[in-house]
Amino acid sequence: MDAMYTGKFNAIAKRLLDVVLAIAALLLLWPLFVVVTIVIKVETRGPVVFKQLRGGRGGVPVGIYKFRTMNTINGALENSNTQKNDVRVTKFGRILRRLNIDELPQLFNVIRGEMSLVGPRPHVLAEDEFFSVHIQDYSARYRVRPGITGWAQVNGLRGPAEEIETMRRRLAFDLEYIEQQTLRLDLKIILWTLCSPKAFLNAY
Repeated sequence: MDAMYTGKFNAIAKRLLDVVLAIAALLLLWPLFVVVTIVIKVETRGPVVFKQLRGGRGGVPVGIYKFRTMNTINGALENSNTQKNDVRVTKFGRILRRLNIDELPQLFNVIRGEMSLVGPRPHVLAEDEFFSVHIQDYSARYRVRPGITGWAQVNGLRGPAEEIETMRRRLAFDLEYIEQQTLRLDLKIILWTLCSPKAFLNAY
């Protein structure tokens, strides 16, 4: 199954892989979801999960799900990135962020068809707007669904991209994935992510 995702069959195959693995992951991880929910509710007041707007396929904003890791939630906070040593992040929230557990609710985005398990990591809208002006072909990453993990992340380009050159390097991997994406490559990235914690930590 090394054919490019250019035809209807390959698109269906990728979608089927996403849904099957996302459902399997949720069934496996539901005890963790329960524990995280309880601790968040005990530690701070507010919703357990919130939506953060990020760029999706075709440039259409998508509300991705995340476990809440801050003391307060408002529109500005939901759609912006945290700063280093951000005082709004709770003690338990720091653990969730360090292990990227706060990103796991995005499995529901995958099932809903808004994201894929593998694809370019979505960025907040302000960053998309900024980099689309300063980097040629930046919008090409919108050709596919954003992913929970991606080719750039398993190649070491993780965390916030605060500099234009850093984003250019990440974009190069994203575009390479879009051009070469196969079922084998998707499975390779997923396995690499699971087997190498550094590939997932700070995936952003």
